[in-house]
Amino acid sequence: MPSESLLGRTPTMEETIKDPPTSAVLLDHCHFSQVIFNSVEKFYTPGGDVTCHYTFTQHFIPRRKDWIGIFRVGWKTTREYYTFMWVTLPIDLNNKSAKQQEVQFKAYYLPKDDEYYQFCYVDEDGVVRGASIPFQFRPENEEDILVVTTQGEVEEIEQHNKELCKENQELKDSCVSLQKQNSDMQAELQKKQEELETLQSINKKLELKVKEQKDYWETELLQLKEQNQKMSSENEKMGIRVDQLQAQLSTQEKEMEKLVQGDQDKTEQLEQLKKENDHLFLSLTEQRKDQKKLEQTVEQMKQNETTAMKKQQELMDENFDLSKRLSENKIICNALQREKERLEGENDLLKRENSRLLSYMGLDFNSLPYQVPTSDEGGAGQNPGLAYGNPYSGIQESSSPSPLSIKKCPICKADDICDHTLEQQQMQPLCLNCPICDKIFPATEKQIFEDHVFCHSL
Repeated sequence: MPSESLLGRTPTMEETIKDPPTSAVLLDHCHFSQVIFNSVEKFYTPGGDVTCHYTFTQHFIPRRKDWIGIFRVGWKTTREYYTFMWVTLPIDLNNKSAKQQEVQFKAYYLPKDDEYYQFCYVDEDGVVRGASIPFQFRPENEEDILVVTTQGEVEEIEQHNKELCKENQELKDSCVSLQKQNSDMQAELQKKQEELETLQSINKKLELKVKEQKDYWETELLQLKEQNQKMSSENEKMGIRVDQLQAQLSTQEKEMEKLVQGDQDKTEQLEQLKKENDHLFLSLTEQRKDQKKLEQTVEQMKQNETTAMKKQQELMDENFDLSKRLSENKIICNALQREKERLEGENDLLKRENSRLLSYMGLDFNSLPYQVPTSDEGGAGQNPGLAYGNPYSGIQESSSPSPLSIKKCPICKADDICDHTLEQQQMQPLCLNCPICDKIFPATEKQIFEDHVFCHSL
């Protein structure tokens, strides 16, 4: 047991920190061929460190908590280790050098007796994956040195040695064959275990499904029993109901006879009602004819109303156009009125300018050869302060016509000034007449006209 195997030694640092994973798995469930120990000596000298060489097989993958322990021969479970060392995981398992590993046991923690021990590789599940040949810890003594004194003994020893070598080779071949067979059997066992686990999983699922189906059937059975009880109770109620209905049927048959008799009476009444209905139908036909005539009259009135509405719409459109034209005429009249006021202002300005020019020239109105008739004589009125008469008399006459010169509008035939007359006056060009030589100048050449009149006084 672990307590007995650890007596007489101090636990390693790894043991004080954490014990390795072990199990109570017996030797029959171990796999000794997945890790192979190499260069194991028959005995090791006490007081020296021991290096353990081992190799991983192709299908074995080491894990973080794997360890190698020294076990006394005859152990039963992995809990009976003497000492152990943690396994160092290789970086790349595909590399050939990574499969060759070693671990070193310090001399202080090794056994001190001469019992047989062996190395065992244990994975993190506590299962042995490889075991070495037995070895001892004992010093080399004189008994191990054989002194040959005779030729016969030498030949006998050589013959015995050859037989041992041959037997050792056969054992090695047998061991390799057994290891290969064990590996194949392990692979087959692993496959069988996987198949078994799969079958167990399927079996569990089937058992669970069967249990669920069984529970469902039991539930259905209970529901059917409850329904059966309900149906039995309802059947009894229906029997009572049938008796009641039969009694009601007898009563209804008697009532039916009474109804048949009453039906005959109603048939006679129905004949009478049919005759009255025929009279009403004739009356209804006449009413429908009158209604059709009324509908035709209403339709005619609707058409007349539609025509009147169209005519009203046309009149409204015409009225809208007339209102629009009236608004435009009012706008034109206002514009012409403003233009008239502007022209009157310019006329007053020109009168003052003419008076200034005549005063500047030193002329007297009485010495002018031309006299403009006064307004009393029917003319536009001559300004007594002008030497040569009013140069804008044409303008004044055109802008202030006498009642006799007013003509009717050719468009609207009105006697007074209308919008059309004002529009025509606005479109006529404004001219300036020389009072001496009757030369006409456009109104835009005002300065030239003044210079021309000034030249007559020179």
